[in-house]
Amino acid sequence: MPEPAVPPLRDVIKRYGLSARKQLGQHFLLDRNLSDRIARTAGDLTNCDVIEIGPGPGGLTRSLLDAGSRRVIAVEKDPRCIEALNELAHAYPDRLEIIAADATKLLYSELSAGPRKLVSNLPYNVSTVILVEALKQSASLESMTLMFQREVAGRLTASPGTKAYGRLSVLTQWLCATEPAFNVDARAFTPPPKVTSTVVTLTPHAAPAFPVRFEAVETVTAAAFGQRRKMLRTSLKSLGLDPEAHGIDPTRRGETLTVGEFCRLANALDG
Repeated sequence: MPEPAVPPLRDVIKRYGLSARKQLGQHFLLDRNLSDRIARTAGDLTNCDVIEIGPGPGGLTRSLLDAGSRRVIAVEKDPRCIEALNELAHAYPDRLEIIAADATKLLYSELSAGPRKLVSNLPYNVSTVILVEALKQSASLESMTLMFQREVAGRLTASPGTKAYGRLSVLTQWLCATEPAFNVDARAFTPPPKVTSTVVTLTPHAAPAFPVRFEAVETVTAAAFGQRRKMLRTSLKSLGLDPEAHGIDPTRRGETLTVGEFCRLANALDG
């Protein structure tokens, strides 16, 4: 089936006055080859709905539609971009749904019957907030293909004892298999950010490696890494947790604990 005739992305940006806004963390990806590559990285899209957060003028959206997505659900809070996306929706009847909403407050299971994938060039200023929310709902997603600043992407796969290892490392590795796909040069964006970006694929485990409440793991990791240089007996004191009672040396620091050890402490928190 031939692709619908749609105007060049730069023309759409000019027509709707879509200058990227720093306060919204916007950096528009205009390189069609790169957006097509992101869509391919997400795998076969033909039998699933794709949730895209922060589509902006719709560069990646076009690639996701042309890759055969059953439906793309674009979540955008910038009213200027919604006007431009509505034009795209007319070119792809019944395949693009636009939702004007705060992406951190959505239940993905209510957006479609599934299966569903999350594919996004995330706004930089809320990328970690959106990731944590997506991890909470990972059981409702087949996969996540997301673009982050390279530094943030590095945290997702960091090992205990390294500088990058932290709360995001624990939460992500507990719930997903994570694979960095490729880096994206800053010059691919308008305006170019000051950092390199990385596309990462996260595949939720069929079941969490350790059964424990998400909120409990979130609470324990926040305490341990909130006072990163403190020993556990100090950083976890406010939670009433004694690491030694659960087989963990209280003089260790949070950055040395494995995902399994954090989950053990989270189970203890739930008592």
